[in-house]
Amino acid sequence: MNMTTDLASKLRSGTQQAHSNAEHTKFMTRFLKGDVDENILGKLLGNLYQIYSQLEAELESHQEHPIVSHLYFSELNRKTNLEKDLTFLYGDSWQEKVFPTPNAQIYISRIREVSATQPELLIAHAYTRYMGDLSGGQSLKKIAKAALDLKEDQSINFYEFSQIPDVTQFKGKYRDALNHLMIDETLMNQIVQEANLAFNLNIKMMGDLA
Repeated sequence: MNMTTDLASKLRSGTQQAHSNAEHTKFMTRFLKGDVDENILGKLLGNLYQIYSQLEAELESHQEHPIVSHLYFSELNRKTNLEKDLTFLYGDSWQEKVFPTPNAQIYISRIREVSATQPELLIAHAYTRYMGDLSGGQSLKKIAKAALDLKEDQSINFYEFSQIPDVTQFKGKYRDALNHLMIDETLMNQIVQEANLAFNLNIKMMGDLA
């Protein structure tokens, strides 16, 4: 086993096509044009709340895992921020109005499955979600804020990372953590494969919303 790998670059290059496909879904094309209202945003954030709740519970449960533990950063957690957004959109009884769409449920089931059978693959799911949020998610925040005509002191909390003062620096730290995992070539390839699956699950989930 290697002390350092090029997992970060393998993930980037190995998921390039799937990443592009995710950006060009009907739903994302509409979103990027600012064609988003409270109803559609609420459905998206409702799905994401269910997905992140599962992902973060599984990552937390493997904090002592020899590999997964190195990619657990609590400052990335989105669940609490999503709860704030759903309260804003639906009111205090939001939990009675938020349910995962069929493909979101399949996504959640896959996260649960890999956690139980091969926890190392959770790294792929964390990578595809959080690195996207830290990158393109910042543009989506501005689009959503303008589309919903939010006031200056209002924001989409999902895209806020208050515990990460320097996003660029943190992304470098995250890539370093990926590259220092004690894993072999076989597991690296499995993680890249799982990351592609995660992108495809996300695409299908957005298809539910389109």
